[in-house]
Amino acid sequence: MIFEYLILRKSSTLYYSIAAGFPPRNAAIEYFRSAAMLCRRRRTYSQSVCHGIRPIGASIQSYASISSLKVPWRRDRNLDQAIENDKPWKLCARLVREVLNEPGQVISLRYLQNRRERLSLPVNVPTFLARNPGLFDTYSDRIRPDSDPVPFLRASVPLRRFLEEENEIYTRNEGFLVSKLCKLLMMSRDRVICADKLFEAKRDFGFPNDFLANLVPRHPELFRLIKPPGSAKSFLQLVSWKDDFARSVIELRAEEESRLTGIRIMPTFNWTLPPGFFIKKEMREWVRDWMELPYISPYADSSRLEQSSREMEKRTVGVFHELLSLSIHKRVPVPVLGKFGEEYRFSNAFPNLFTRHPGVFYVSLKGEIKTAVLREAYEGDRLIDRDPILEIKDRFVELLDEGRRRESEKKKLLKRTIEEDMKFVATRRTMIEDQS
Repeated sequence: MIFEYLILRKSSTLYYSIAAGFPPRNAAIEYFRSAAMLCRRRRTYSQSVCHGIRPIGASIQSYASISSLKVPWRRDRNLDQAIENDKPWKLCARLVREVLNEPGQVISLRYLQNRRERLSLPVNVPTFLARNPGLFDTYSDRIRPDSDPVPFLRASVPLRRFLEEENEIYTRNEGFLVSKLCKLLMMSRDRVICADKLFEAKRDFGFPNDFLANLVPRHPELFRLIKPPGSAKSFLQLVSWKDDFARSVIELRAEEESRLTGIRIMPTFNWTLPPGFFIKKEMREWVRDWMELPYISPYADSSRLEQSSREMEKRTVGVFHELLSLSIHKRVPVPVLGKFGEEYRFSNAFPNLFTRHPGVFYVSLKGEIKTAVLREAYEGDRLIDRDPILEIKDRFVELLDEGRRRESEKKKLLKRTIEEDMKFVATRRTMIEDQS
């Protein structure tokens, strides 16, 4: 029976033993050694997992020592590079938003230059625009009727064409966006989230700028914007529960593997460490025990789970895993996640959870901000679990590449024209000298 249970768990103990740093030849030994421990653990945690109530005297001392189990942060160059790769186009997108948010969607070059620091541009605005041509057209206009003409910027024809394509992509994926918004609400404690928090996180989850004004009203059977009496804030409320949406990425993956193999696969986290990363023995043992606790769905009722229990940590890891899976880049700045602490019952020390589970998450320090990254979504520095909304990013990068290509062709043509003119002048000069 023990070995059948381990098979249903996809041999997670053997898988973890190798990933956590056990030599491959000892992995099998660890696999069978854990079988004897498994019976005791199943008796110990069966009631506490189902009801969130720990049996008297069970595992209290074991869990109390978690705070003393420290996992040192180690840089993952591949995942840091993945964030760095997105920096150029994100700076361009930030500049585009700045211009489009202006009245009439135009702005003087001087005013934009004054905002350089806020936009985090590495160079002056004219230099940045020269490096990323094709986004804007430049024209002269007066700021005041009695002032001299100054350069202004407005969206170029290719940029406006891209904006139309962006709207088409959002329209085509509206059903996907609706399901994502439902999932965010269904994981929350009261099925209600502050609208301001969702708006601030819209780009991380791929929602359009006007999703609260346009997307939400089109689905009154699912969403309702409410404003409690005496409150200055609006909240987005889930109107009806959708069972089809109440399955996490991990649960869907287990169902698919069960269908393909014909064997019931239990939901579990993919726990892998990058090459050269090892953790101490006591931490390996703790994670192994923790991994073998039954998976708790982030959509399940967690009101009966104790905040300091191992089961609650299992559930919280599941919530973070699902949130990162719903994000378009499978990574979200830690401060953005922290905004939802009340809705998702995060403790004040929730950032420590990412470093305590380095096989599931990675915390990048790129850009002077902590960013939680889902390891399984990346292969090296390449995102392999792609969100459909990322098509917008692909089109925008194509727009930038096309602008640089056209500018390069203009420079080559100008250089060739100058060379031909110089050659013509030299030939004429030679002819005149010969005649004289």
